[in-house]
Amino acid sequence: MGWIYLLIAGVLECLWAIGLKYSDGFTRLWPSLITAALIVVSLGLLSLAMRTIPVGTAYAVWSGIGASALAVVGILFMQEPGGLVRMGCIGMIIAGVVGLKLFGEGAV
Repeated sequence: MGWIYLLIAGVLECLWAIGLKYSDGFTRLWPSLITAALIVVSLGLLSLAMRTIPVGTAYAVWSGIGASALAVVGILFMQEPGGLVRMGCIGMIIAGVVGLKLFGEGAV
């Protein structure tokens, strides 16, 4: 169950990071409230995941999910550059997250 919590927390991290952009420095009420709620839920789920997943693995996976997903969203929907090197770097983040899942928790 910890990995499910962690996956959802990582997706919510991506959403609240996008919310930060639309909250305009927490000057817009509804985007700010939605962003704050997403932060609380994301951190709550991360905390639940850490009951069964080591803290280093959980945090790295959580931030990796958010970073890679947000980079892809930026490329696809926010006109951010998406060159080959950048895509390769995103791929390395994803490979690291997968590696932590496959080889973490004393698997090797």
